[in-house]
Amino acid sequence: MTDCIFCRIAAGEIPVKTILETDSLLAFHDLNPVAPHHALVIPRRHIATLDAATPEDADVLGELLLAGAEVARLLGCAETGYRSVINCNQDGGQSVYHLHLHIIGGRALSWPPG
Repeated sequence: MTDCIFCRIAAGEIPVKTILETDSLLAFHDLNPVAPHHALVIPRRHIATLDAATPEDADVLGELLLAGAEVARLLGCAETGYRSVINCNQDGGQSVYHLHLHIIGGRALSWPPG
């Protein structure tokens, strides 16, 4: 999708500060961090929202979560704690309609989140 910024990032058209890269996923530092450590993990294949995922996407969804844990380890916040968040649709706070996992850490996080 040429109008999707995350598809363009996944295709290498827009540079990012990469943390982790596989054939199916890309993790990079968020451009507008809300904590000392804030990364995004995206599937290279366009899936608009978590609601749009199908049973055929189960493997990439599992990879997404496992990559999120690895990103937290690489950022150095896994041991002290981090939050993994998938926003879904407008009321859920999704602003880019390409499935993505936020990894947020490096400080104490409050609850409820929003």
